[in-house]
Amino acid sequence: MDSGKVVATNRKAYHDYFIEETYEAGMALVGSEVKSLRAGRVTLKDSFARVRDGEVFLYSVHVSPYSHGDVFTRHDPERPRKLLLHKEEIGKLIGKTREKGYTLVPLRIYFSRGHAKVELALVRGKQLHDKRLAIAEREAKREIERAFRERQK
Repeated sequence: MDSGKVVATNRKAYHDYFIEETYEAGMALVGSEVKSLRAGRVTLKDSFARVRDGEVFLYSVHVSPYSHGDVFTRHDPERPRKLLLHKEEIGKLIGKTREKGYTLVPLRIYFSRGHAKVELALVRGKQLHDKRLAIAEREAKREIERAFRERQK
């Protein structure tokens, strides 16, 4: 995927979920939201996406109001935002999200060729023992790297 300037990353998603597939989607935004995104004033924590009436919407993404905007250009920071995907992709997502345990989570928001994009992932939740296993693997990898660096000296 073409990644320009990354605005926000959902690091917790990599810890809490197994990422099955990723999709690139455009976002339907108002002007003040674009300016806030460019300023990096967005939070992806606890955000998710749902397919509703054949359209995909992003929920719980907090885009702070633009600081230099007036009362008329302000937007609701927590409003659902429509994602722009092809019909075939939406069809696939409808089928996959109906399966037990699958959900849609945004991984990152970035700008590509001047347009705000979101990397959307089809994910399956990790259980506690899966998280522990991932942490143990990461620690083992760090130990191997450390031992390798010590031998190089």
